[in-house]
Amino acid sequence: MTEAQAFDGWMRTVQQDMEEVLASYLPRATQVPGRLHDAMRYATLDGGKRVRPLLVFAAGELFNADRAALARAATAVEMIHAYSLVHDDMPCMDDDALRRGKPTVHVKYDEATALLVGDALQAQAFLVLSDIAGEPSLILKMIRVLATAAGSVGMCGGQAIDLDSVGMRLSLDELEQMHCLKTGALLRASVLLGALSGKALTESEQSALDVYADAIGLAFQVVDDVLDATADSNTLGKTAGKDAADNKPTYVSILGLEQSRALAEKLRHDAHQAIMPFGDRARRLRELADLIVERKT
Repeated sequence: MTEAQAFDGWMRTVQQDMEEVLASYLPRATQVPGRLHDAMRYATLDGGKRVRPLLVFAAGELFNADRAALARAATAVEMIHAYSLVHDDMPCMDDDALRRGKPTVHVKYDEATALLVGDALQAQAFLVLSDIAGEPSLILKMIRVLATAAGSVGMCGGQAIDLDSVGMRLSLDELEQMHCLKTGALLRASVLLGALSGKALTESEQSALDVYADAIGLAFQVVDDVLDATADSNTLGKTAGKDAADNKPTYVSILGLEQSRALAEKLRHDAHQAIMPFGDRARRLRELADLIVERKT
């Protein structure tokens, strides 16, 4: 079996396991209020690449973390991610009708339900994470990591900057700052939660993982911008070309396609270099950096 095949098998196993774990940690649609719970499951299950859970599990392998703890940490991150997509798609935000090849939550249900789905998923994420087994001080740190990544100095802050930037011309540094918050913060949290599921990190270990996470977080957004400009809606599973139509600043609009692709490759190299001290234990993290840069959807 080749290394690429081994990675594909590992990735499919994590993705399949996460579908079952997510389903078990979400309220059942038969539980009152059924329509809200049904919409929460619709938003979270049966779709997505599960990049954030994959990062949790890959980072956990560095320190032989317990798989049950990783499953809880990955579930919490994915619920935060799912809630952010539901809110991002609403008319007051990006106003999109398609996500993961399906109608968005506010289209299938209604706007009020979509708002409540996001709120409930965020609460559920911290409920799941708070019940993780381990050292209480380490669990508290994990909760703080996720809360910081999701809040005003993380994902929500990045979205606020994004909304304020429509029609504006941002510098490259300003664009990077926006996406380090909007996209990068939750990817960094995924890496740290996976590692912290195994042990308290030394300063050098956390520094290496921070550099890796910053690089893949930015690479993810650069590739997103390239795909938005070059792929069609059927391939992406969401509306293609929407950034340009909404007059949003992107890496493609500032750098052009070729320089954007070159930047993604540089960031891949930076990510690989950052985790070299971990040796072969970091193989999955290296492969995920490759997946992020080479993906077509």
